[in-house]
Amino acid sequence: MREKSRSGTPGGLVVAVTALVVAGAATVVVAGVSVLAAVMARRIVTPSDARADDTDVLGVDLEAATITLAVTPDSVLPGDYSFWFERESGHAQLGEVLRVTKTAVIRRIARIDYGDLSEARRGRLGGYSYLGPWDLGLPFEQVQVQTEVGEAPAWLVPAERPDGRWVIQVHGRGVRRQETLRAVPVFHDRGYSCLLVSYRNDGDAPGSDDGRYGLGDTEWRDIDAAIGFAAARGATSIVLMGWSMGGAIVLQTATRTGYPHLLSGIVLDSPVIDWADVVALQGSTLRLPGLVATGAMQVLGRRWGGRLTGQASPIDFRRLDFVTRADDLELPVLLMHSDDDGYVPSSPSRALAVRRPDIVTFLPFTVARHTKLWNYDREGWNAAIGTWLGELESPAEPTGPDDPLHPAG
Repeated sequence: MREKSRSGTPGGLVVAVTALVVAGAATVVVAGVSVLAAVMARRIVTPSDARADDTDVLGVDLEAATITLAVTPDSVLPGDYSFWFERESGHAQLGEVLRVTKTAVIRRIARIDYGDLSEARRGRLGGYSYLGPWDLGLPFEQVQVQTEVGEAPAWLVPAERPDGRWVIQVHGRGVRRQETLRAVPVFHDRGYSCLLVSYRNDGDAPGSDDGRYGLGDTEWRDIDAAIGFAAARGATSIVLMGWSMGGAIVLQTATRTGYPHLLSGIVLDSPVIDWADVVALQGSTLRLPGLVATGAMQVLGRRWGGRLTGQASPIDFRRLDFVTRADDLELPVLLMHSDDDGYVPSSPSRALAVRRPDIVTFLPFTVARHTKLWNYDREGWNAAIGTWLGELESPAEPTGPDDPLHPAG
């Protein structure tokens, strides 16, 4: 009698119902993860029109030239920073930190470029410092680089005595050419012509047909076009410099360019070396399950994913992973990254430096956040680039047969 009760009594029914509930819950979880993965994937490759204000303004004293902000990881950083306020309706330059409490930080107002800062309630800190090449006090040209998607505007700051050495500056995701202006003085002082470029879907250059970022897998073609532009203007030795996602773009350019003979080196500031780590960090920051970040990568990397994200073609993340592809790099690299970056983890940068100590010069920061290394330590940042350029222009003498590091035979 007891054996029959397993399937024919209320106890057996409870077991069956419980199994159905668990299976249903699992289905709901899987469906939820899939939806979140698709949303995250689309967000990663979709350009945004404007960045949100994320810092409260607690007070402004124009007479004393001070501003009081809520404490955030960025608002307490030493150095000089841009401050966009009230949905980018105004812009100011903020200087030294005067006082910090548990909830507030008072900073010096260096200047107000436009807008009514006294009425600001929220804003956003950034590392631009310069709004355009006119702020540098150097002659410049507005030029157009012909790319496969159309004419991409760029700023050209020519060297005082052009000798064929150029640097092409590539900004990161969600920002524009202004991000790279900070690097112009150190390169200009070393005699380089500086080309600050735009690329597809960045808000300055024409958009691609799908209007989506390729995370470096497509944008590199626009930088290759910029190399061609520079060559036509007399460039014979070109350094590529990339910031954040611009680093991923530069690495793709360096390994896929049609002008390898013109490239002499790479400088990377807070670069994306491996997108898997970036997506995982962003998922963790949003408190999403790890499966969501993994799923987002799958969506972006599969042809069917285009139906969810709007991409014309999938992204080859293996090709974008330069920890794994470290041996494919040949040019000297100056790599600078802060461990508290907050957006792009520094661990892949450190891993690349360990794998290729023969070509990578690594300058680590501890407290400088994302792409704010120059702002945090302008002198150290400039000195690192200047020293590296000096070594690039005067390479060490080749080893001879008597050198113990020179293989015999």
